[in-house]
Amino acid sequence: MQPLIVYSRQGCHLCEVLIEELLQLVRGRFEVLICDIDSREDWKREYDTRVPFVTYDGEPICKYHLDREALTRILGGSLNEPNS
Repeated sequence: MQPLIVYSRQGCHLCEVLIEELLQLVRGRFEVLICDIDSREDWKREYDTRVPFVTYDGEPICKYHLDREALTRILGGSLNEPNS
């Protein structure tokens, strides 16, 4: 199974929020790979002002904010909210 890829950067509040929500939502079901765009020039050129940006199997899922509906559609099936 392909990992979910989150393109982000350190110090980005939107990135921190999306990553926290995503990890809670997919914990134990999907691997999440977090890529710091400032570590590679090609990522920085591609995603500089569009982080956080989430992809799965090369397909974009969402940017800036977690889109639970898109995530559920692309990953197939329903993702339940984490237990409180």
